[in-house]
Amino acid sequence: MEVDQKYETHEYDVIVIGAGGAGLRAAIEASAQGVRTALLCKSLLGKAHTVMAEGGIAAALGNVWSEDNWKVHFRDTMRGGKLLNNWRVAQIHAQEAPDRVLELEEWGALFDRTPDGLILQRDFGGHRYARLAHVGDRTGLEMIRTLQNHAVHQGIDVFMECTMHRLLKDGDRICGAFGYWRESGRFVLFKAKAVVLATGGLGKIYKVTSNSWEYTGDGMSMGYHAGADLIDMEMVQFHPTGMVWPPSVRGLLVTEGVRGDGGTLKNSLGQRFMFNYIPEFFRAETAETEEEADAWYTDKTKRRTPDLLPRDEVARAINAEVKAGRGSPHGGVYLDIASRRSPDYIKRRLPSMYQQFLELADVDITRQPMEVGPTCHYVMGGLRVDAETTATTVPGLFAAGEVAAGLHGANRLGGNSLSDLLVFGRRAGLYAAKYAKDHPGALAINPDEVEASARTMLAPFEGNGGENPYAIHADLEDCMQNLVGIIRTEAELERALDELAQLKRRLARVSVEGNRQYNPGWHLALDLHNMLTVAEAVTRSAIERKESRGGHTRDDYPGLDPRFARVNVVIRQVRGDMSVGQEPLPEIPDELKKILEEKV
Repeated sequence: MEVDQKYETHEYDVIVIGAGGAGLRAAIEASAQGVRTALLCKSLLGKAHTVMAEGGIAAALGNVWSEDNWKVHFRDTMRGGKLLNNWRVAQIHAQEAPDRVLELEEWGALFDRTPDGLILQRDFGGHRYARLAHVGDRTGLEMIRTLQNHAVHQGIDVFMECTMHRLLKDGDRICGAFGYWRESGRFVLFKAKAVVLATGGLGKIYKVTSNSWEYTGDGMSMGYHAGADLIDMEMVQFHPTGMVWPPSVRGLLVTEGVRGDGGTLKNSLGQRFMFNYIPEFFRAETAETEEEADAWYTDKTKRRTPDLLPRDEVARAINAEVKAGRGSPHGGVYLDIASRRSPDYIKRRLPSMYQQFLELADVDITRQPMEVGPTCHYVMGGLRVDAETTATTVPGLFAAGEVAAGLHGANRLGGNSLSDLLVFGRRAGLYAAKYAKDHPGALAINPDEVEASARTMLAPFEGNGGENPYAIHADLEDCMQNLVGIIRTEAELERALDELAQLKRRLARVSVEGNRQYNPGWHLALDLHNMLTVAEAVTRSAIERKESRGGHTRDDYPGLDPRFARVNVVIRQVRGDMSVGQEPLPEIPDELKKILEEKV
């Protein structure tokens, strides 16, 4: 029996896997190019991590500071990424972000406004100027609402609660994907001339994370197993401010917008400790008030406050304060906006944060400080893509958003994620559609490939090894949190590799009970294949990069090493095994080097 007769089958020109900001924007663009497009999402439409990006969309509109432009944004992005960024990706992003924000406004997004009626922009860590277009602290929600409405109006076919497990190939090129319906467990086959991966990150491999259950590294793992390269996987961003109490919400994101609107970080002694983690001549120890200290710092650095240093630097500072015994009662530090802003201002500018702490922690942030600490939030690494087209190293496979690497280098600046989704989501849809048009022939699905995938997916029901998927996942989270976390050493990373190998052997003996109809244990067993793949990629890459740069801190190699300054750590599959190596980044053109070298 042919596979398209045995399994439910759909055929499109382009399928987009993932329905967050990047996936929606890609599907909108592909459909606008006149190709048949489908949008697949693991969860429900609208439940995307884009919603969690509360602070704003980074774009050099120049509405608050007329001096801002794409060159300054490019410089901030490259410097924030410790020059590990692909220069062309960063250039395209900075140049095109303003148009994507204005396009979103044309489609109905309701941004906060300046007195002159322009889109208001707020300060964020690592950005020289107030640059983030925002809607209170609910920017991601407004962005998803706008994109979702636009996509639905275009008539794009949407498949919800549909998880893809494997990409299919016709020779060297992608020809579709195979997966299952989460509700029924029935298998489903998608034929496609081009596939866009927009599946997000891998946060669920860590114990303390802002990420939801969907973030299991699916796109990175599927792309890797299909032959695509992964780069910069050691670069995991721990957002400095996640909730730490109560335990049920540990890791839940506290937007950088709190600090952008004046919030300050303090230790248990009441000290503004971030002044202690900047170079010696930037200290403001003689200032008598916080306002004087911030004014002094602004005069020296042209930035408003050290609390808005790039995320990797703030996260390490918080980690150091806690380890030194100056943390809060629940293992974090304090984030205080109550003493700096009026209750009306806080409720107007940060309505989600006000409700979040009041309802989940019984803390009124208009009167009390918040307890916060680092939480795994984002991965700068991912699939290697072409700067212009977002094409991976596998023909017919494209990637955009967090699943793709190159823009953020060693550390992502807050707000760059949302503009990344818009700029490269559009490009992914555009070039996937072009690829589909340029390859009009019939697609040949290899039935052996499909059947092998089906057998792998059903194996947990036939397993008699007695291993529990939830126990394996808990041990994976502990392994990555304790051994491949904010601060890393060679010995602990090697230990992590051994533990990951053991977890792989345990996964081969996993058993699930019941049937395929909405079986969460089975879903987790399948997700673990992806999580263990990306966890190994993160760990091997962290061993390879023997220096500290951005989101990757090695206690045994604490400084920057010029040998790694413009080098990607590359992961690829070679004869079934994971191979790790180093490759130089493209040379930065002289005219862009001049921008980077400007003294500001």
